[in-house]
Amino acid sequence: MGDTEDGIKLKKTVFVTVGTTCFDALVRAVDTREVKDELLKRGYTHLIIQMGRGSYTPTKSGGDDGSLAVDFFTFSSSIADHLRSASLVISHAVYDYIHFWDHGAGSGSIFETLRLGKPLIVVVNEDLMDNHQSELAEELAERKHLYCARPQTLNQTIAAMNLESLLPYPPGNAIPVAKLINRFLGFPDD
Repeated sequence: MGDTEDGIKLKKTVFVTVGTTCFDALVRAVDTREVKDELLKRGYTHLIIQMGRGSYTPTKSGGDDGSLAVDFFTFSSSIADHLRSASLVISHAVYDYIHFWDHGAGSGSIFETLRLGKPLIVVVNEDLMDNHQSELAEELAERKHLYCARPQTLNQTIAAMNLESLLPYPPGNAIPVAKLINRFLGFPDD
């Protein structure tokens, strides 16, 4: 079944990232029994949460009792190793186009995850003022590059996802993304 190698259960890690933002709703959602149970059902063994500036502290677990092993941290100088070692990434959505272009916050983890060919669920923060993040995430989900969820629908998204149906994001081709962003900002198509 691919879950064991010589009788030893393989480590399958879910990495959750909120970047530098405060997105307690996402951290709370992944910390629920329902989400953790669904991840366990799908063969995941570890959950690592990068919680940013949030005030909600998730529950740590060693996973010794057959539950999901859970750990968390606030910030790291680089999340690249976490992205590379993850079997599934759950990320906050792009929240600010200035950050998108200048700092890569949000979008950096999204496009780095897609570049690495990792399965991705992007979770939209509905508490933020504009809706551009959901438009871009939903467009990429419609193109079958990732799954898009809200904190309150994350459990259902995990339960329904078919990772085999995701399509690779074409590397090095920024034109489709630039056109999407231009359309969302109201600029004419070329």
